[in-house]
Amino acid sequence: MQTTKHWINGAFTAPADTRVADVTNPATGKTTSQVALASEETVNEAVAAAAAAFPAWRDTSLARRTQILFNFRELLNARKPELAAIITAEHGKVLDDALGEISRGQEVVEFACGIPHLLKGGFTENASTKVDVHSVRQPVGPAAIISPFNFPAMVPMWFFPVAIATGNTVVVKPSEKDPTAVNWVAELWKEAGLPDGVFNVVHGDKVAVDTLLHHPDIKSVSFVGSTPIAQYVYREGTASGKRVQALGGAKNHMIVLPDADLDLAADAAVNAGFGSAGERCMAISALVAVGPIADELVAKIAERTRTLRIGDGLRGTDMGPLVTSAHRDKVAGYIDAGEAAGATVVLDGRKVEADADGEGFFLGPTLFDNVTPEMSIYTDEIFGPVLSVVRADSYDEALDLINSNQYGNGTAIFTNDGGAARRFQNEVQVGMVGINVPIPVPMAYYSFGGWKNSLFGDSHAHGTEGVHFFTRGKVVTTRWLDPSHGGLNLGFPQNA
Repeated sequence: MQTTKHWINGAFTAPADTRVADVTNPATGKTTSQVALASEETVNEAVAAAAAAFPAWRDTSLARRTQILFNFRELLNARKPELAAIITAEHGKVLDDALGEISRGQEVVEFACGIPHLLKGGFTENASTKVDVHSVRQPVGPAAIISPFNFPAMVPMWFFPVAIATGNTVVVKPSEKDPTAVNWVAELWKEAGLPDGVFNVVHGDKVAVDTLLHHPDIKSVSFVGSTPIAQYVYREGTASGKRVQALGGAKNHMIVLPDADLDLAADAAVNAGFGSAGERCMAISALVAVGPIADELVAKIAERTRTLRIGDGLRGTDMGPLVTSAHRDKVAGYIDAGEAAGATVVLDGRKVEADADGEGFFLGPTLFDNVTPEMSIYTDEIFGPVLSVVRADSYDEALDLINSNQYGNGTAIFTNDGGAARRFQNEVQVGMVGINVPIPVPMAYYSFGGWKNSLFGDSHAHGTEGVHFFTRGKVVTTRWLDPSHGGLNLGFPQNA
């Protein structure tokens, strides 16, 4: 059986690692390959390659860096379908969704192509008499990127285009559940002209993560995953003296006010709740229906959900499987718990007929009504196709549900009242807000990230915050002396 290899210093390595993990096709349930799980020695080899390549890449001109980024962008744009098929085969999301993931990641590549403008410093002539001051931003050093299974291409692309464009080298540790996409990206970088050692890939589990977190040559860590692991990554990385941005979990709410267009809101709830089988950190998993609209809104959501086709993502279906059998069973367990707690099961995803060959990891869309805040289907991040409807009597009650939640990643409000929308965007304690937009993922020139237990660290992903995360500021004060400025003066320097 084929074994997915590491990419170190511009080439695939023959895996010397004795540990491997199975990679499955979630639509069929069949093991398709194995992935090598890196030992500490293998991770050290990748970091050594990144550290060795850093000085030359740091000093490579912005013109040359930008040219390589443009080359990468063009190659990626031309070959998106190839990468999308890899994502669908290993993650399970439908092909159109995989193509959309790549396009959103490509936006960050395009943003990074403008890095010369983003790295421009300031200059002040004669800040003091015949003294000039200017500022520059310089790369931090080799960066570790630890990415999750749900977006095997897009999430790494939130980080590595900016890291590389600003002069850093990178080591990516993708999820071992769907590792092939990042290897494909590595080969594309080489074809684009990126020097060996600038982009490296190691596959693995906690051994690889811990080695990256504690390695003295890794200067920054970017992580996306569940909140407990994000907390661990932030604690261990910062204790080792690294910059860390660790994006954690979410429980995203969508408020629907009585004046909203209920057809638009129902469409949005289905799209945001069940897209990618709910395996999105920006998925809507809690819908708060305010006032007397709940019955009608739930009926509209159920009507639309019943039309969804579940099956193999390569067959033109609407929703694919979950990533593993263990995760499918975990999500099904939450459905069991919600039913036992007294929530109304409007649609039961445990009873699903999927268009696929074999025994895939399928779970149909599940819709609960009359969910209350103490139920586990409300409190926990399920990360599956489960949408819970909570009923609220007022806007203030709905807002309090969101603001009292431990997570603050994304949220949305559906309303035709501009005043209510403006009040909501000001009062809600969440990092990304949608007004009649159910999945408010910002464009690449803005920054992505939540509040509260959805983010650990001070910097969000991509945008100007991403540029600052991967660079350090330096201020240079210059005076070219002439003989008239000679002599001793032990006083504190003063501007004049």
